[in-house]
This record gives sequence, structure tokens and C-alpha cells, in this order.
Amino acid sequence: MTFDEYRSFDALGLAELIRKREVSRTDVMQAALARLQAVNPTINAVPYLHQPALAPDAPIVGADGPFAGVPYCIKDLHAPVRDMPLTHGSRLFAGQVFDFDAETVARLRRAGFVIIGRTNSPEFGMNVTTEPALHGPTRNPWNLAHGAGGSSGGAGAAVASGILPATHATDSGGSIRIPASCNGLLGLKPTRALLPYGPHRGDAAHGISHEHAVTRSVRDCAAILDATAGPDVGAPYVTQRPAERFLDCIARPPGPLRIAYTLQDFSGQPVHAECRAAVEAAAQLLAGLGHHVEAATPAFDYDALFQAVMTVMMTGLAASVDAREQHLGRSARADELERVTHAAVARGRSISGTRYVAQFPLINREVRRIGQFFEQFDMLLTPTMAAPPPRLGTLSTDTDDLDAFIRASFGLAPFTTPFNATGQPAASLPLHWSADGLPVGVQLVARFGADAQLLALAAQIEQAAPWFDRVPTL
Repeated sequence: MTFDEYRSFDALGLAELIRKREVSRTDVMQAALARLQAVNPTINAVPYLHQPALAPDAPIVGADGPFAGVPYCIKDLHAPVRDMPLTHGSRLFAGQVFDFDAETVARLRRAGFVIIGRTNSPEFGMNVTTEPALHGPTRNPWNLAHGAGGSSGGAGAAVASGILPATHATDSGGSIRIPASCNGLLGLKPTRALLPYGPHRGDAAHGISHEHAVTRSVRDCAAILDATAGPDVGAPYVTQRPAERFLDCIARPPGPLRIAYTLQDFSGQPVHAECRAAVEAAAQLLAGLGHHVEAATPAFDYDALFQAVMTVMMTGLAASVDAREQHLGRSARADELERVTHAAVARGRSISGTRYVAQFPLINREVRRIGQFFEQFDMLLTPTMAAPPPRLGTLSTDTDDLDAFIRASFGLAPFTTPFNATGQPAASLPLHWSADGLPVGVQLVARFGADAQLLALAAQIEQAAPWFDRVPTL
């Protein structure tokens, strides 16, 4: 199987070829590994390969699944995979290995995916670019001088470069949508608790964190959601999946929707001209598809909500480092955490229990204000980022100034975090490229639980403005 043949199919398409015996799963695996060997030394998307999974006779758990025989990676953050290292992009967690699969990983296996390794992540996902000290920077396949986004930058680069047709990603403040935007891909953050968090977590940062995938096609996105959605045993709260498969939902247009769009961030600041152009073109496309489109922005206190989310996240980070230190029986050395991470851990440790709990009424207040906006509109269209992908080195973690780092990082991505707080489904779609050839995504946000409607709209857009064949040449 040549690379051009391999890249001409999405994950479902490759699985269908295997099922029909037009190619073998070994052919597909060899094509993926050949591409990885050719480009990974340059882009650094996949820092770890699991050798037992690469053998031609390696067993497939889901031999009859919809993705049987298709290679897949799991991000190096949050999700345990049996016998694979999980470092969270941090030298402090080097050598950490679990003896079980997270439930989402187990479901991906049952769907037939062959889990072959880990994709690169910034340390603890704390950056909107992927440049960890542990594994080194991931480069953008569209322009190697630029970053691939974060924190699922390795995932985005692996798919954009043609190593994988789709792969796992996580999102605590935009970490699926930002790399999707930077790499010219579709990235969906599903509704809170639609996917399982367990068994290692009851929830993730009180529902702020999510998992799913970056893909090249809407149907892969929907079918992977079909394979993974639904509660796991003992989940503290759940979002029920619809009775109909997501893959069936995207076969029909969503009907005329009321869609708002905004050309500035939620604090009223302007965005880069390329990001503005991306939204304007998407709004015209949606109007041409029969939707009611108008300029409108939800009214809420973005700064207060963002600071509350950061407080929750910093406290959780400190607790994770504390637990690792207890496991190791010693404190983290200076060279085991990046400088800005040391500052974040110190900040988290300084937050009292009273202050921590006080964030949740504040989050609730602002989330409900955003919810009122979605009583009037079915969808909100925004830029995914406030600027095209930055050059590598723009957001250095070699600093003790945590506040300046956060301002710079999320100044590039002010549109994503609010919808981690609300738990609403949100997706970045690859509808625009800058004058110098860099992808610029647009974000669509739906009502809580309306993942099927969001995917149906994405499928309608994909048909009207196809992006699958637009790929970097490397």
C-alpha cells in the first residue's frame, strides 16, 4: 500500500478495505509506520511506539469492530493504556506505567483500533503549543517553523502529516480544538460526561476536561463517538447518548438553524484579520445553506470565568504533583518540572480549600448566563484562535511569571475555555487558510447535549466546502 493510497482514505475507509480483504491490516500498519519513519524525525509527533502492537500477528481485541486493523495513538496525557508509559509530557512522571486501560481506551480497542503509541503533549497540557522539555517540540506539518498547537499538538501533527487517519486527543481549555485549527483538521470536544472518565477518575477537573479525537472526516468523528460514548460503571454523573447512532445522524441535514457569530473575543478585543476572514466566510457559507445567521455574542464575565477555571486547574495540578511525590517518596527536583510548571504548582498549593470551593458558585453564575444565550440560538460561530499558529518558541515555559505566561498563551486562544466550563459540545472546522498557507479554524458551539446536531451541521458544511484532500506536502 503506497502512502498516497493510504492517505486517500479516512479511518472507516481503511477498515472497509481490510474487511473486504482488498488490503491486509499488515499493509495498513506498514504504510502508517513507513510514513512515521519518514516524517516523525522532522515533526516529532509520536515520541513513543509500543513495539508489541506493531507485530503482524498482534491480536486485535475488536476484530469485528468498525475500525478493525486501523492504527491509532493515545495522547500522552490523562489516559492510561496498559503497559504503556504515561508521562503527561513531564520528566517527573517518566517511567509511570499502568496495568489497565482507561475505559475510553478499552472501547477504542473493542472498536478495532490498534493502539500503537503515544502522541506528544506539553507538560500537563499547560500550553497552546506542544514544546515539552521531555520530548521536544512538535512542528506544524504546514510550516515547520510554526507550532502544531496544544495540548494535543502531537495528535494534530500525526494526523495532518498522514501518519494516522485520526487519533485520540484531550481538551481542558481548547486542547482538541486548538490543534485541529493549527493543523487543518476537525476536532470535536463532546458534551461533558458523554464519554467515560473512569476507572481512574470519577470526573476530570470537575467536568472541565474532555476526551475525544482529531480527524480528517466528519464520519470518522461521529463513528469514534459511537464507539466510545456512554457512561462507565460507577460514573458520578453522565450525559446519555442519543438513541440513534451519531453516524446515522450526520446522514441528514440539521434543518434551518439560528446561528450567532462573533468577530471579536469575549472581552471585546479584535482578532487577527485571517481569523476574522475565516468567520466571515463561514457565516456566508452557513447563510447560503439556509441557516439564519446574525452577529451576536453571549454576555458574561469572561475574565472572572477564566480565572475561576484556572484556579480549579492549578489546584488539580498541584494535587497530581503531590501524589507523584508521595509515590516517589521525595520532592520533585528542579529539573523534573519546567519553570512555569513549578510556578503553577506553587500557585495551586497556595489555594485554600475555602477559596477553591468558592470558584464553583462563580462558574455556575457565568455558565448560566452563557446558557441563556443558547436559549435564543442553536449555535455560536467564533474563530477557534485569535491568530494563526504561532512560531515555535513564542510561548516559552522557561519563565517564573505564571500570569504573563497564561495571558500570552490564552490570549492566542480566548474562545475555547468558556465551553469547557459550560460542558457544551464545541468543534473546530478547517475552513480557512492564511495567505502564507497556515490553517485557520472556526469554532462551532452547540447547546449542551446537542452533539448530534453539531455533527450534522459539520457534515453539511463538509459537503459544501470539502477539506479532506487539502493536506500539507511536507
